[in-house]
Amino acid sequence: MGRPRAFDEDEVVRAAVGLFGSRVYDGVSVDDLVTRLGVHRNSLYKTFGSKRGLYLAALRRHLADDVRPLAEALVAAPDAATALRLVTSADLGLLLLAAVERAPVDEEVAAEVTAALGALDQAIADALGISADLAAALTAAALGILLRGNPDGVGTALSQRLDSLA
Repeated sequence: MGRPRAFDEDEVVRAAVGLFGSRVYDGVSVDDLVTRLGVHRNSLYKTFGSKRGLYLAALRRHLADDVRPLAEALVAAPDAATALRLVTSADLGLLLLAAVERAPVDEEVAAEVTAALGALDQAIADALGISADLAAALTAAALGILLRGNPDGVGTALSQRLDSLA
């Protein structure tokens, strides 16, 4: 019988969300994971199978803990400006990195990202009573502002413009 785990799997996955959300996948080595997460290499492999296995666990945790609650909040958004503010203030680093870096080369990541973005689009469409296409455009604009770091107050300016249309 093997030794009991010397780490909390949930804590490791949460820490991995932060690590993978702040760097590209290939920029995180197994040594980085071992050092930053405080898990022995053998334990990491035994628990998650591989770096990719831990990445998928972290992505799914991010979607459950950050993206799903955002979608639930978006359903209650009274207007487009509020929806925009909710998305641009969310911590979606791992989702954005997954969408641009891993989804094009990993079908499983692509499916997770597609489902998450679809949930955001649907929440906005439901909240605002708009078409799925228009909701997807609003989601894309909000994520673009978030990705660009809201340069020159673009998010604020767009929110003000959207407020004036309401």
